Amino acid sequence: MASTFFGLNIAYSGLLASNAAVNTTANNIANVQTEGYSRQKVDQRAAEALRTWQSYGCAGAGVETLSIERVRDEFYDQKFWNNSTYVGEFDMKAYYMASMEDYFYDSGTNGGFATIFDTLMKTGMQELLKNPGDTTTKTQFVGYAGSLTDYFNSITGNLQNIQKDVNAELKLKVDEINSIAEEIATLNDQINTVEMGGAKANELRDRRTVLLDQLSKIVDVTATESPVTDPNDPDRVTGATRLIVKIAGGQMLVDAKQYKKLECVARPNYEKVNQTDIDGLYDVYWDDGQKFSLYNAAMGGALKGLVAMRDGNNGEYFHGTITNTSISASEDTVTISVSDTYLKNLNQCNLSDQGGVINLGNQEFHYDSWDLECKVGTDGAVSYEYTFHLPQGTGMGQNPAHITNDRVGKEATIGASVKYQGIPYYMSQLNEWVRTFSEKFNDILLSGNDNTGTMMFTGNHETDSEQYQFSKDADGYRFDTFVSAAEAAAAAGETTMADKSFKINVNDDTYYRMTAENFSVLAAMINDPGLMSNKYRTGDGVEQNDLLEDLSKMVTDKSAASFRGNSASEFLESLLSDVALNASSANTFQSSYTTIEKQIDTSRLSISGVDQDEEAVNLVKYQHAYNLSSKMISVFQEIYNKLINETGI
Repeated sequence: MASTFFGLNIAYSGLLASNAAVNTTANNIANVQTEGYSRQKVDQRAAEALRTWQSYGCAGAGVETLSIERVRDEFYDQKFWNNSTYVGEFDMKAYYMASMEDYFYDSGTNGGFATIFDTLMKTGMQELLKNPGDTTTKTQFVGYAGSLTDYFNSITGNLQNIQKDVNAELKLKVDEINSIAEEIATLNDQINTVEMGGAKANELRDRRTVLLDQLSKIVDVTATESPVTDPNDPDRVTGATRLIVKIAGGQMLVDAKQYKKLECVARPNYEKVNQTDIDGLYDVYWDDGQKFSLYNAAMGGALKGLVAMRDGNNGEYFHGTITNTSISASEDTVTISVSDTYLKNLNQCNLSDQGGVINLGNQEFHYDSWDLECKVGTDGAVSYEYTFHLPQGTGMGQNPAHITNDRVGKEATIGASVKYQGIPYYMSQLNEWVRTFSEKFNDILLSGNDNTGTMMFTGNHETDSEQYQFSKDADGYRFDTFVSAAEAAAAAGETTMADKSFKINVNDDTYYRMTAENFSVLAAMINDPGLMSNKYRTGDGVEQNDLLEDLSKMVTDKSAASFRGNSASEFLESLLSDVALNASSANTFQSSYTTIEKQIDTSRLSISGVDQDEEAVNLVKYQHAYNLSSKMISVFQEIYNKLINETGI
């Protein structure tokens, strides 16, 4: 049977429940503008009924206030994180591709490629054709040629600055990841401390969700939370939970209150991946020394966008099959057969000229130089092999262990395939153009005056004031001309080149040594423009211009000079089409994913956000409930007063 004061207890439980609801509503209203705040509600249930052992069975015992919990749908959180990853990626790509567009843009008056090239090959060449023997006109032409080299030097410097900025921002993003990981781990510990006591750490959980939102824009995120059970009694609920945060395709970042840190380590110059890379590009490592894979296909976020811009090579990276190894006390060598066209063409080569790291069957070695050999078999078939020199020793850039013969037949790689047209791609395109154009232009000039002519374009040495001369072998071949002859013979089914080979070293005086960065006019030509030939035969008259006519054809004649299937003058269009397409694509995706992000966030806020009108209604509702509970207590007070003070008197 219920006690005499049972009704007062019921009213009191209602008063407590209404008071909790009013306070929670006040808290919601106070945080209506707080970022990441989740609407809270009071979790109530009817108290367990009391057995009265009367005919009516059980008597209601009031209400129980179980907890105050935040209203959150984790499904929308995960959708938001997944989409935010793409927003972060395309934010980076859109920003840096806009800079690229500015650098390559040619309005016709801003000194872009088309303007400078037309000045050289149209304006300057037309004057030369009119006055082929005039030294003043040649001086002017050489000056225009200098403007062309200056353009490529400048555009290369601009691209290097972008790569430097991207590299610096990558480090900032890594530092942000570390800061967020540390704070999440701290919050995990605080949340468990609170919730093991029976309360709900709503505000702490909101702060943690905001951090995960921020992290998802930097790198892809998965977060899973599971209850912690008592190992001695699995059915006992401890109140604690274990949150695991993984990034970059499943790499562990946070596990409960434990977290891992990342650190950026600048590559030394003997570990460069591409010839065009600036010094000091960062590799990223975990704090336990394990390498963090920047080229993980599953990685997303701003980190992916930055890596794509900094290291994007359009999938054109070094890879081949190991065919031979050789071991000696001071130096090992490994020979690798390649089949991709861009690895056979020296003008397209972007391998480091300062040494690097080569992966041989999932084992890394340092190399300090390399050779490239074009070999023609007895059947006329052409093959290409690279030989890398692996110095032995314990110093920097050396290998403490020898290569083993079991590497033969395995894959060799340098760098990774980054299928985006980033800085290395555009730098390589610039190099290819200056090499291809200069080689054709110089060959025509060198054939002038009965093959005693002087070349125009060259490259400056990096360490001294000398310039490259691009000499030929005893048979009159350079590597590229030998390759052209061998490929032509093979295509025609001839064996005229059978059993011949041509081998060059990275340090040889080849057009590979010319880059858009060191592109220049031959110093002797600047000092004496009269060295520029205008005719093929010495005995022809001074006004003969047959050589100049062939040079002028290089503007539009694809057979004279071709770049990606286009003429030399269409170089800018080819490159600008790449830049414009990538910039447009980045902007389109950025806009699309930003719109989706807003839609998901709206759906998320419809559940967890604070609605001022709804809270105003709740405030009135809970106020009335509180007043009614107070009224009940007042009524029971009168009843008990009558019972205690007046009954029996």
